[in-house]
Amino acid sequence: MEDQRIVQLYWDRNELAIEETAKKYGGYCSVIAGNILTSQQDVEECVNDTWLHAWNAMPPHRPARLSTFLGKITRNLSFDRYKSLHRLRRGGHTVDLVLEELAECVSCQEDPEGAFQEQELKAEINQFLMTLSRETRYLFILRYWHCKSIPEIAERFRKTENQISVSLSRVRKQLKLHLEGRGYRI
Repeated sequence: MEDQRIVQLYWDRNELAIEETAKKYGGYCSVIAGNILTSQQDVEECVNDTWLHAWNAMPPHRPARLSTFLGKITRNLSFDRYKSLHRLRRGGHTVDLVLEELAECVSCQEDPEGAFQEQELKAEINQFLMTLSRETRYLFILRYWHCKSIPEIAERFRKTENQISVSLSRVRKQLKLHLEGRGYRI
């Protein structure tokens, strides 16, 4: 079924929307959650929660790209679940490493002003990403959006893990300089 039709089912409050979404995007959302979470049960729960969040968001929201909309929900739910599961212990997991790497460039704020600044920061990061070569942008997105491990990325790019690590380090430094040049304190 086409995405526009699925979205319309949500707007019509037709429960078939969830069934069609699960058929079309269940695998996609499971991969996103699986890159963040290690337990298959947690992955399934996040994917099911994604359908609920989509149900609650439509209407009033009408996503232009359903896959991106669902992927973002799944990713956020997976990170939330990961954080709650790993609050007391840290280290070793890809998500921990990804978050630590990005902490070098981006800091989070938990106040109302911070929410506004977060939107501006997202726009700046997107602007920065558009300055990168297609390959480097893809590398960055695989690591920091999809939470792929260094060995997985190295295999995909047919490069050594060291080459990937160095490339990511350079991109993070470039991002930090870009953000500092825009007035962000890191």
